[in-house]
Amino acid sequence: MSGKQVKVLVKSSWQSVNIGDVGHTPGLLRLIEQAMPNADITLWAGNLDYGVDEMLKRDFPNVQIYVQRANEAGMPTSSDLLQAWKDAEYYIHGSGPSLVAEHATRAWANTGRPFGVYGVTLESFDANLLSLLNQADFIFCRDTDSLKAARAAKVQVRYLEFAPDAAFATNDRDDALANAYLNSVDLAPREYICVLSRLRYTPYFKIQNREPDLRERERQEISEAHKESDHEPLRRLMIDWVRETGKKVLLCPEMTYEIELTKEELHDRMPEDVRPNVVWRDTYWRPDEASSVYANAIAVVSMEMHSPILACAVNTPAFYLRVPTDTCKGQMWRDLGLPEWIFEVEDTDGSEMSAALLQLVNDPRRAQEKLAHAQSRVKHLQQRSMDIVRECVSNSSVNVATVL
Repeated sequence: MSGKQVKVLVKSSWQSVNIGDVGHTPGLLRLIEQAMPNADITLWAGNLDYGVDEMLKRDFPNVQIYVQRANEAGMPTSSDLLQAWKDAEYYIHGSGPSLVAEHATRAWANTGRPFGVYGVTLESFDANLLSLLNQADFIFCRDTDSLKAARAAKVQVRYLEFAPDAAFATNDRDDALANAYLNSVDLAPREYICVLSRLRYTPYFKIQNREPDLRERERQEISEAHKESDHEPLRRLMIDWVRETGKKVLLCPEMTYEIELTKEELHDRMPEDVRPNVVWRDTYWRPDEASSVYANAIAVVSMEMHSPILACAVNTPAFYLRVPTDTCKGQMWRDLGLPEWIFEVEDTDGSEMSAALLQLVNDPRRAQEKLAHAQSRVKHLQQRSMDIVRECVSNSSVNVATVL
């Protein structure tokens, strides 16, 4: 960056009840630090509960971290973060299922200072969003379906490209914590798979301990109507796995509400001969511990997207069982050359996944070759994307005093 220390404000960390949303942030911070070692980075986070604050401070000691919501104008509320917001020369919106911080991003754009959007899913566009996006220097979609949608909507920025979710760059691990847990439940390295489930719609009203609104009640009815059939492929895979290999299954969560869900729909539904080989994790965790557990697993099978991403980052094969109500982010598995590792829940009874999983065990060399190809593509795409980010940030010559 020609020696200049540019002040960069990163907007990320949408919530902590989902290790995927947690994982976006360290991945993006790692990419920025590697591409721009002279950058002065401030993280404006929405939520850092469950020890995530401590994890980020441990792994990114040079990043200033603030946790707070935006006010009605889309700006910070505390004097310290407001000053950092005023001093910053560039703004980067992190990965997410949409332009999550649209309100805050608009407030930034209204100052005339430059910004970019890194690794998001974009599926629908209204006039206000389109106007905002067109003010960005760069927009990197985390799947090619989003890229096609953005081009069809006539998003016009200098750089509109595909780059995988920032969570692929997460390399935060807590091997000590993971090993202690694995020892406590008698799981030996390379002797188990991890299985994660979900509902069609996340019950945020339960997570937030409040009454659901009308839309949430309607969505919960949909989730309940499909809960039995959606989990049947995982039940079949687990039964086949234990009976064929004699190895174990670890049921673990990507979101807090899934802890009870996996017990209800998976653990407690196992036949008597299978259940002794199924371990139910009854506590939530951070992505650094999860990554270390995934690194010791034979494979990860998940109805959520980000545990497969974290597994890929630590060199563990991962299958994604997609529900139709999820965003098009699952397309990234195909974009990275892993179409055989994504399954649509309404198109499988679990037998195809079981066969693919057993093939993975019987031919680990082929699985590792596929994974290495995907990892190489991720690295190439993220390298190119960060070259562009560095160029845009380095060329930023806005005089902050003239726009505030």
